Amino acid sequence: MNSALKSKLRLALRAKRQSLSGDQQKVAAQQLMRRLIRLPAFRNARHIAAYIASDGEISPAPLLRFANLNAKHCYLPKISPSATNKSMAFYPYHHRQQLTPNRYGIGEPCGLHRQAQAPHKLDLVLLPLTGFDKKGRRLGMGGGYYDRAFAFKRNSKNRKPLMIGLAHHCQEAHNLPNDNWDIPLDFIVTDRQVIKVKKR
Repeated sequence: MNSALKSKLRLALRAKRQSLSGDQQKVAAQQLMRRLIRLPAFRNARHIAAYIASDGEISPAPLLRFANLNAKHCYLPKISPSATNKSMAFYPYHHRQQLTPNRYGIGEPCGLHRQAQAPHKLDLVLLPLTGFDKKGRRLGMGGGYYDRAFAFKRNSKNRKPLMIGLAHHCQEAHNLPNDNWDIPLDFIVTDRQVIKVKKR
């Protein structure tokens, strides 16, 4: 039941973010950055994972530039090239670094001469959302990469890393379905608001 409902919602919410113009996307990315840099969690973080926006996702690119220029260590996900292996690792990234498209066409770090950063050693993870609701439930693209990479968060009392979902304000849904493998978020940040998620 949840799977069919999630697929239907995913289509509708992706269409909303894809309908935004280039100018709207640029403004949203700047507004997102301004909200994120005010968060104590961001100011205190040294190791930050983010993503390269695709498919109309809100872009953390301005924030990554800001973080690099303020001596923070940034990382991008790199997925396994195999379609059957849905694993993801995080590699160091600088905002001037050249990226190589993966099998989804999303830029990833290339020339990997440095070691991946273990997910539990990250301070902050900024992950893209397809949809969200006020209770902190999230809807991803359906690949389950983040759920697998951070599965340890479900049974750990360790707060690290803090999980912050990023989205355009138009991607808010009223009441999203939730599965027990979904990794909970600590915050949701959009171009218009910051939502601190109440722990259930």
